[in-house]
Amino acid sequence: MPQHEKILFIEDDPNIVDVLEIHLKDLGFGVERAVDGLSGLNKALSNNYPLVILDIMLPRMDGLEVCKRIRSTNPFIPILMLTARKDEMDKVLGLEFGADDYITKPFSVREFIARVKAILRRIEVDKETSKSQEENTPLSLAELKIDLIKRNVTLAGKKIELTAKEFDLLTLFVKNPGRVYNRQQLLDLVWGYQYSGYDHTVNSHINRLRNKIEKDPTTPRYLKTLWGVGYRFSEEEELDS
Repeated sequence: MPQHEKILFIEDDPNIVDVLEIHLKDLGFGVERAVDGLSGLNKALSNNYPLVILDIMLPRMDGLEVCKRIRSTNPFIPILMLTARKDEMDKVLGLEFGADDYITKPFSVREFIARVKAILRRIEVDKETSKSQEENTPLSLAELKIDLIKRNVTLAGKKIELTAKEFDLLTLFVKNPGRVYNRQQLLDLVWGYQYSGYDHTVNSHINRLRNKIEKDPTTPRYLKTLWGVGYRFSEEEELDS
């Protein structure tokens, strides 16, 4: 990893940052700090960081709002949420607002570094994948078009704005029309790691995706539910009929 590349740490406890900065340097990264949510948001929107590490409990603006605003502007920057709050709803909200991972204090340095490495490894895999000509071939299913290089989606010629996870979820379905996925499989494949127990995250992303691509989300044409089993995307012949 390039030595000059900096990870943004939005955390108001300098002791935590001091300890973790040492280990991030071992990975080849510097650290840029922000001690409140508002200044952290401004930094995140003004620079191109390989990773943002974001606490929830912050002065001036809480981390969930920071995460939401970063995602609305930059769908692709990786975000690791770091917090002392153990409420499961906080974790679900963090993921639904666009965090790539979530770790609860207290945690070990080993666990933290493992999470960081996992996120960075997924980024490298995505970059390598994007270099493949086969993977870069645009996807098309009925009126739905996906440009994998530009990460653009159009429906009947109209651009559809998706978050990073919504895009990844849609791409998975369009690449595998007719295949049924249960919620845990979608968590594993789209979020990239085991996240048992967070079915609500999948449900909310499915609902938001339907609201964006379906004329009538209550009677979906593309993204079908198989009750008690999971979800599947319609095949070409179903959409043509």
